[in-house]
Amino acid sequence: MNTPNAATTAHAALKPAISFFERYLTVWVALCIIAGIALGQFFPGVFQLIGRMEYAQINLPVGLLIWVMIIPMLVKVDFGSLHEVRQHIKGIGVTLVVNWLVKPFSMAFLGWLFIKHAFAPLLPAAQLDSYVAGLILLAAAPCTAMVFVWSRLSGGDPLFTLSQVALNDSIMVVAFAPLVGLLLGISAIAVPWATLLTSVVLYIVIPVILAQILRKLLLSGGQTQFDTIMAKIGPWSIAALLATLVLLFAFQGKAIIEQPLVIVLLAVPILIQVFFNAALAYGLNRAVGEKHNIACPSALIGASNFFELAVATAIGLFGFHSGAALATVVGVLIEVPVMLLVVRIVNRSKNWYECA
Repeated sequence: MNTPNAATTAHAALKPAISFFERYLTVWVALCIIAGIALGQFFPGVFQLIGRMEYAQINLPVGLLIWVMIIPMLVKVDFGSLHEVRQHIKGIGVTLVVNWLVKPFSMAFLGWLFIKHAFAPLLPAAQLDSYVAGLILLAAAPCTAMVFVWSRLSGGDPLFTLSQVALNDSIMVVAFAPLVGLLLGISAIAVPWATLLTSVVLYIVIPVILAQILRKLLLSGGQTQFDTIMAKIGPWSIAALLATLVLLFAFQGKAIIEQPLVIVLLAVPILIQVFFNAALAYGLNRAVGEKHNIACPSALIGASNFFELAVATAIGLFGFHSGAALATVVGVLIEVPVMLLVVRIVNRSKNWYECA
């Protein structure tokens, strides 16, 4: 049976709007915070045992959960669509500039400004560097899966969305570790290179390879089989994410109970970077003459993050108890409501965009 062409694959990837679990992700995360904190207080021994299940500084239960979380998302990515980037080279150019030259560096600056200075008196001094590291990890991983949802809701071009995700993921394989290492170094944070490279291999390289093998096997049975199986395994990603958050908050519970303001303060630089990068990409696409259905997914991928990868890397580099892990989870907490707001803004501003 013939492999579906790029248009069919793009349509299949963007066909669903937003699922029940995705729409209420903030609610589920909040419930996981409560459950994790409670379980951590009542059963500390259980979570200490889980925390000790490590090999080469990688927590094995979390590693398994991360694979379940990431691989179904990467199966959706068609690297064969990379040739489509030439159809909208200006929009792709904007996406790359914002995702790789602006977003990580602007977040490092915002982390320095708010965490190391403006909010420093309100935060635990021992965790300041770790919070900044978490924000950097969040910004250095461009969105992979949820951008399909945001693009669908904003009427984005399916082929452009698919091609920019494929290109970003290809770049991420080689650029994530050097970029994170550079920004951590600039921020005067010690870079555990061995652990960072191990995390890249475990959470990017291997999942990408496995996902593409699985993708090829599923598509060999036809597009209908592919769509059916993806619909079944799609919820696994959210379930694994929520299980990871329960573990994380079981370890973070004491710190959060003592300083609940931390989550609010960490959300400030994340919110600023979301709206800044979305507005920048949206405006640049308008300036270079791209259509609205190209500007929308370009702006939305610049605003959102591959938070699953960020959470996994933060835990691998700095541990469950770290401020870095907590900072990445704050990104998960606010992702859906904030991105739905950005979608609403780009939809309502279509007339302004097209009157250029």
